[in-house]
Amino acid sequence: MTTTFAAILQRAIADTPTAIGGAFAAGDGEMVDSVATGDPTEWALLTAHYGVILGHLEAALGTLHFGSTEYFVVTNQKLSIVVHTVDAGYFALLAVSPRSSIEMALDSLRVAARKLREEMR
Repeated sequence: MTTTFAAILQRAIADTPTAIGGAFAAGDGEMVDSVATGDPTEWALLTAHYGVILGHLEAALGTLHFGSTEYFVVTNQKLSIVVHTVDAGYFALLAVSPRSSIEMALDSLRVAARKLREEMR
């Protein structure tokens, strides 16, 4: 049975042609839900690591009084990761092929983050 959170992630993946998977997680990186191919443990570890990175970015921006993180992108030769904050420390993540349009992935994830936020209330 697909959860509402998974359905939102599936829509973001469908709207991003080269998406590999997506996740919705708490600020500590613990996955709430995900839609991805491959080993679920590896996917959970990847998501947790990006939760740690988001925490470090939040701390750095807070120290400098620049406000909070909205999103960030990490890319290399094999994978691009787009992370978007949702609310109350939660975040959504979308993994895409590096040849994918980052803008398209960010647009899809921005919509998903808004829907996830609404669903959390």
